Amino acid sequence: MTEKITYKNWKEVSHFPMETKTKGAKELLEWAYHTYRDNEIVYASSFGAEAMVLIDLIYEVKPDAHIVFLDTELHFPETYEVIRKIEARFPNLQIEKRKPALTLEEQAAIHGTALWKRDPGRCCQIRKVEPLREALTPKEAWISGLRREQSPTRAQTNFLNRDDKFQNIKICPLIHWSWEDVWMHIRKQDLPYNELHDHGYPSIGCFPCTQAVGDGGDSRAGRWVGSGKTECGLHTN
Repeated sequence: MTEKITYKNWKEVSHFPMETKTKGAKELLEWAYHTYRDNEIVYASSFGAEAMVLIDLIYEVKPDAHIVFLDTELHFPETYEVIRKIEARFPNLQIEKRKPALTLEEQAAIHGTALWKRDPGRCCQIRKVEPLREALTPKEAWISGLRREQSPTRAQTNFLNRDDKFQNIKICPLIHWSWEDVWMHIRKQDLPYNELHDHGYPSIGCFPCTQAVGDGGDSRAGRWVGSGKTECGLHTN
């Protein structure tokens, strides 16, 4: 399939195979980087385990791909460390660390201290959603590491998704990958990864809102514990 799918000409497509070595991921990435120009596509990465796989596959297809990391200024030290390792391992990648319009001090002055405790949705809106909106405004498409098995809210994710929040196309190459698949690829390729994964953190966000998960727990169970919140807002309309 060579037709460019955009928000305005969106249509359902099912032309990408999953019966391949990467369960369709590399084939989808090859299509994406062939279809969209450099200034039309970006990978928004959290640098979790799925990101290690995607970065490795993207580097095979587009070594100088543009990656945006939402630097909330509240990430674990281990997250910043794995970014440094990725920069060393994949030196041609164009990694942009995008920060919110408000510093933590400015946010506290306007909204009070520790906004993430009182209104985590508002904090995510300021420190993640709005910065990503700014990054995606000029883009036709963005790549995400969502997998169907991660949570019920992600179970219906497709390879190509019409993103009404950001009004573009969200490309999700890993929808058919299991957690075991992700780690098999990391180990096979000897990829760096966030060390918190070794300590019960399947999903890693900002340190005030992320906890370890017990064996068998939902991969999103450690995020915003006790708040009823499971998504930061990037993947909900």
